[in-house]
Order: sequence, then structure tokens, then C-alpha cells
Amino acid sequence: MPDIDRSDPPNKRLNHRAPNAMSRLSICVYCGSRPGELPAYSEAARRVGHEIARRGWQLVYGGGRAGLMGVVADAALAAGAPVIGVIPQSLMGRELGHRGLTELHVVQTMHERKMMMAERSDAFLALPGGIGTFEELFEVWSWRQLGYHDKPLGLLNAAGYYDALLAFLDHGKTHGFMSAQQTELLQVDVEPLPLLERLAKLAPLASGPDDYRRI
Repeated sequence: MPDIDRSDPPNKRLNHRAPNAMSRLSICVYCGSRPGELPAYSEAARRVGHEIARRGWQLVYGGGRAGLMGVVADAALAAGAPVIGVIPQSLMGRELGHRGLTELHVVQTMHERKMMMAERSDAFLALPGGIGTFEELFEVWSWRQLGYHDKPLGLLNAAGYYDALLAFLDHGKTHGFMSAQQTELLQVDVEPLPLLERLAKLAPLASGPDDYRRI
């Protein structure tokens, strides 16, 4: 499978989507490039990948083969789902790219990576991960708040990994830096199946068009 280069200028994109016209739901998954300490994290990633395939959906993710990234991609591929990876050239140079994907897009910058992943997706889901996963989730959440897109967002709190983060978000509300309206944009569950079901119900309500030109 050849790598696919991306050359569109990232600041000139307006993604038009017809409401309720999705032929195949495309889920963007953010997760760690490490497996984490608990087997429950990898099991959650496997279940997400398998369920995406079982439902006839498509996986979009960061294109890596290590950690939970590789687990979710391999599970989706093994169950028959198309898997789209987007990875910067710098990480391909470290031989971290997954060569067995349906599509592997190699881009020049992290910003291009995140932009393309957003454009190719109908919903976003964060699994356990580190600072890269945190940054991706909060950025796409802030894009939603600013009106650059109106796609649903999910957080899978596998094995209670995000308990402390969720408590801190409540802390932010208590101290007046976040609103209930903002936090309600994030769908949270400890189990993959009900969370994916909620994202599937919300995704067709996104009317677009997505506008990433101001980012």
C-alpha cells in the first residue's frame, strides 16, 4: 500500500457535508502510542476497533503502529474495517508508521495531520493516552466550541483512567472557567459500545459545513 502525500494548503479548507447523508460513519480515534500499565486499556482499544468494523464504519487515526494506536488499527483491520492513517513525515522517519492500512497519508506537520483527521471524520473518540491524546481531544473540543465544526465528541474512561481529568473539569466549572454547556459537548462512558452508539446517533445531527480556514 503506497503512502499518499497531502499537499492541500491547510488554511483553505471548507468541508461541506450534507446532513444525514453519511453512507459510512467515519470515527476519529485519539489514543496513546504506548499500551499503558493495565491490560484493560488494550482491551478497550480492541473492542473499539472491532465494533467500528462490526457496524460497517471506518476508522481514522494517527497512523501509528505502536501502543494503543496499533491495537485499535489492527483490531479494525482484522474485522474488515477501512482504516485511514495520517502521520507526519518525521514520525515515518522513525519507522513508527503502520504500513498495513487501507490508506496512509504522510503529511509535513502535526497541524496538517490533525486537520486532515478532522476532515475525514464524522465523530471523535478519545481512548486512554498521554499528552498527545490530551492535546488532540482538547483542540477538537475547542474547535467545536468555536464553531469550526459541530461533530460529536466522546471520551472512553476505560478502567477509570480519566476519573481525575473528569474531576478537574468539574473543578473548572466550580471555579467559573468552564460552563455546563461546554462540558456537555463531551460524551463520556466507561464502556465502548454505549459510547459508540451515542456518537452514532449524534453524528447525523451535525449539519456543517465544517470551516477550518480560521484555524
